Amino acid sequence: MKSLRTMAAVLAFTALVLCPIARAAEATPSPAPYPLTTCIVSDDKLGDMGKPISIDYRGQQVSFCCKSCIGEFEKAPAKYLAKLTPKAQP
Repeated sequence: MKSLRTMAAVLAFTALVLCPIARAAEATPSPAPYPLTTCIVSDDKLGDMGKPISIDYRGQQVSFCCKSCIGEFEKAPAKYLAKLTPKAQP
């Protein structure tokens, strides 16, 4: 009888801990896909310098040709993210 109570307490505790975690994972949206085939910083073709590196920056996937470009991006993200916005045609 004591082991049944212990098991019930463990199951209740597990449900209280895991259910909110599962709901939070479901609610997390996927980042917007990266639309370019080039590094957002250097404009080099992705894959020319090895496997590209992608990060999620505020809900937008951003891809780089190498680790050093991530540092440059972090200094002025707005400058580089402007490349993802389509230019208006006159």
